[in-house]
Amino acid sequence: MAKAVGRSKAAKAQPAAAPKAKAAAVAKATKAPAAAVAAKAKAVKAPPAPKAKTAGAQPMMAKTARGADRAKGVGLPDDVALRLYRSMLRIRTVDERMMTLQRQGRIGFYGACTGQEAAYLAAAIALEPSDWIFPALRESSAMLMRGFPLVPYLAQVFGNALDETKGRQMPSHPASRSVNQVSWGSCIGTQLPQAVGAAWAAKLRGDSTVVLAFMGDGATSAADFHTALNFAGVFKVPVVFICQNNHWAISISTKGQTASETYAMKAAAYGFPGVKVDGNDAKAVYAAATEAIARARRGEGPTLLECETYRMGAHSSSDDPSRYRDQAEVDAWAKRDPIQALFRELCEGGLWSEEKDKALRDELLAEVNEAIAAAEAGPDPEPETLFDDVFGELPWHLREQRDECLASLAREKAGA
Repeated sequence: MAKAVGRSKAAKAQPAAAPKAKAAAVAKATKAPAAAVAAKAKAVKAPPAPKAKTAGAQPMMAKTARGADRAKGVGLPDDVALRLYRSMLRIRTVDERMMTLQRQGRIGFYGACTGQEAAYLAAAIALEPSDWIFPALRESSAMLMRGFPLVPYLAQVFGNALDETKGRQMPSHPASRSVNQVSWGSCIGTQLPQAVGAAWAAKLRGDSTVVLAFMGDGATSAADFHTALNFAGVFKVPVVFICQNNHWAISISTKGQTASETYAMKAAAYGFPGVKVDGNDAKAVYAAATEAIARARRGEGPTLLECETYRMGAHSSSDDPSRYRDQAEVDAWAKRDPIQALFRELCEGGLWSEEKDKALRDELLAEVNEAIAAAEAGPDPEPETLFDDVFGELPWHLREQRDECLASLAREKAGA
């Protein structure tokens, strides 16, 4: 996460029930043991706002941070689990190949999400197709899971004519209206108030749209974090904020980023729930996100989810993490790889096997290599596209500039 200091239906709301009975019911529906279905996420419910200067304010905040309650359990359906696993393994394959291309000088920049796949894909898979995503750097592949083609997704990194955004944006910043995903702008936290604005528009229209707004832990130190959460809390807009706490905002650790016990507890100040979950546990993320999305869709306002995970690689292809963190820390988190964790659960449930996994990995590698070849071969964007997509009808002064630009290029080509 950047440095800053200072198509599955979402589950419907469940009626209140005794925890054991509910876990048993979910377990029966998903063919999983009741104990395994028990929610793993810590719920951090925001208390009613205390009056100013009351002695009870600090204890309430402490209770919120520790959150003895647990999030309601939501089973991960078999078909959703398999689709999620494929999506996680697919982007891991893409990341490995694209980082290799960057080292070979074939692309200029790349930001991988290795180790964080469950923290955002398990949330995004709980959305309806009509919902929107406002990503940060590491959530872009949610658009692949929602149906966006792989070749134009990769072409965005090359910045050529096969890129739907016509090569105008920085690498690893894809977007497409076809899957309701907005481009990240690189400035830390700016997507958060934008997401709140989109959610407010949905509320004003009276439709059922929910917006997911992603951020890294570093974004919680940006002013836009406060602006977005305060506005969302006051107007109860249908937005779910998801903080991927990967422990490092480039080279700034969590300890250097905040004195709060958790990032989730920050929601209490804005009057809505905060929930901390194991971001490497796909079931826990899915359960918490499903509940938060359903809550937003019911008109009950925002939620802040903190998904604790770990950035296994560099911040980006431009970073050297060995300069600021211990390899022993990386090795410890490697044992909690979210893809391996979901793989084990699928095998234990009889849904997957070593043989199926090898076949899938071979299939995905072939698919990614073929898509890279197609994307890399794309031509440069046509010069006239520089003037497209800003105005519905090009104004006179830009028409003059376009004509002058194209005439100059034609003269250069003729002279060559």
